[in-house]
Amino acid sequence: MLTANWRALYDEVKAFREACGPAHLKSILATGELGSISKVGKASMVCMMAGSDFIKTSTGMESVNATLPVSLVMMRAIRDYQTQTGHKVGFKPAGGISDAKTALQYLVLLKEELGDDWLSPKLFRFGASRLLGDIERQLEHHTTGRYSAANRHPMG
Repeated sequence: MLTANWRALYDEVKAFREACGPAHLKSILATGELGSISKVGKASMVCMMAGSDFIKTSTGMESVNATLPVSLVMMRAIRDYQTQTGHKVGFKPAGGISDAKTALQYLVLLKEELGDDWLSPKLFRFGASRLLGDIERQLEHHTTGRYSAANRHPMG
């Protein structure tokens, strides 16, 4: 992808698709390393054409992980691919999504760009290990009107 050798990317992902048989194939694009939105869009489309069932923004370990602009490009590639082929491909933003407010931004974008069908684990998942803690914290606040003592300032 870094050298824009799209044929080599296609061949590699296609080989992975054949090797994994009926198992789901997820392609991780490391979008923060690609250098341009254009490459993100092309890489997304090539991976889907080669048989990826899911495309993922990053491993979560790169210096730049999931961003809303990159996610928009990937979602639009998924929408275009589905329009052209009838096949739905899943999406997974990963890295940097650590609070419920940010997660909601991704869910709104997903619903607006891809529709209700993608609001399910079959087609959408977060790659966000720290997100669960904040969701639990927000649910507690919603039900009790306060955050737990463990999350308060030690002098409060």
